[in-house]
Amino acid sequence: MGHPFDPGYVPEPFQSLCEDYPEAAVYPPGQFRLEWGPIFHRGRLDGSARILVIGQDPAQHETIVRRILVGEAGQRVQGFLAKLGITRSYVFINAYLYSVYGSVKAKTRKNPALIEYRNRWLEALLVGRQIEAVLALGQAADEAWQFWSATAVGQSVEVAYAAVTHPTQPESSSKGDKAKLLAATTKLLQNWNAALQTLSPHIQHPDAPTPLVFYGESWADGDRVGIPEFDFPAGLPAWMHEQDGWAKRAGANNLAKRRNITLTVPKGIVT
Repeated sequence: MGHPFDPGYVPEPFQSLCEDYPEAAVYPPGQFRLEWGPIFHRGRLDGSARILVIGQDPAQHETIVRRILVGEAGQRVQGFLAKLGITRSYVFINAYLYSVYGSVKAKTRKNPALIEYRNRWLEALLVGRQIEAVLALGQAADEAWQFWSATAVGQSVEVAYAAVTHPTQPESSSKGDKAKLLAATTKLLQNWNAALQTLSPHIQHPDAPTPLVFYGESWADGDRVGIPEFDFPAGLPAWMHEQDGWAKRAGANNLAKRRNITLTVPKGIVT
């Protein structure tokens, strides 16, 4: 059995974008975890993508595998794309290259150097390509798109667009309260259904033509889809893309948690 993998950033302009990325002068270390390095994308860079997904920032799972949106949020979005018939023809980037530490100040969000570098990625993925739709996950992603759309190049690109609630917002907003979690999940899924209605008519070249089935009031079987092996660098073990929860920030205080990520091979892998 073969093991397909993502060959990385060989084609231009992506090789140059990965060689020339902003660091502390643009991403202050008090607001971002620069110590783990930048993480650039996930998905197709060969021009075959039909939908662009803009996320927020990489978390601990992404830090390890060097691809974005591979944890719980990514698997929920993978399910959203599957409802549109997109199983391969996608590409993901984040609003921020580095993991956010605390919160991002307005001055940083509006830093021209940060925006200009991100817009170079958007231009590389959208201008002269065949993207049919753009999906933004959360406020930071929507803001990134609005900054791009205000540019002359951005105004020249016609593409369907939807901004949705971030995939893990119910968990972050409910703080362990089960009733609040259920209500927030229902609200998120209603929001995602509206986005499906907006984007579905514009997906003219799905990987697998699929009747549009909307979400219910809570997550159902099939709504969460594993990240395919061909999205990862070569040689990653299957449990890193088939399961979640194997990476956690660990430590007795915030500084220790910033410095440490603990990896645990899931049960059943080693006998």
